[in-house]
Amino acid sequence: MEWHCQSFAGLSAKHMYQILKLRQDVFVVEQDCAFPDIDGIDPDVWHFYAVDDDEVVAYTRLIDAGISYPGAISIGRVVVAPAARGNGFSYELMDRSILQARTLFGNQPIKIGAQSHLAGMYGKLGFAQSSDEYLEDGIPHIEMTLEAQ
Repeated sequence: MEWHCQSFAGLSAKHMYQILKLRQDVFVVEQDCAFPDIDGIDPDVWHFYAVDDDEVVAYTRLIDAGISYPGAISIGRVVVAPAARGNGFSYELMDRSILQARTLFGNQPIKIGAQSHLAGMYGKLGFAQSSDEYLEDGIPHIEMTLEAQ
């Protein structure tokens, strides 16, 4: 397993294609949710991902404060390929993403928009619910915050 953190300009065409395909396969097809995944901020964020056997198998977007949330950095588009699920890999992905985000942007609060059914997983990582439940693209979500350390 190889871990990478790249700016948009630093991504290879192959990895960008694999990332967008993984996001589409999970967020649009698997979750049956038509929404604009390519939302215009990819060029302004860092792309953190794992490659196994020459395929992107996990991914997050690392977002500086002020882009998604005022006063907090963010981790978004958290996704693990179906073949890589079921072994706690999502926790490793998030642990590494938190460390990488704080390395890039400093020790600030991290805010996420989590699908509500994943609140327990994010809670185990130290995130606490910080909003009422809301619908985003037809899926229940909550904001969750990991305070600065």
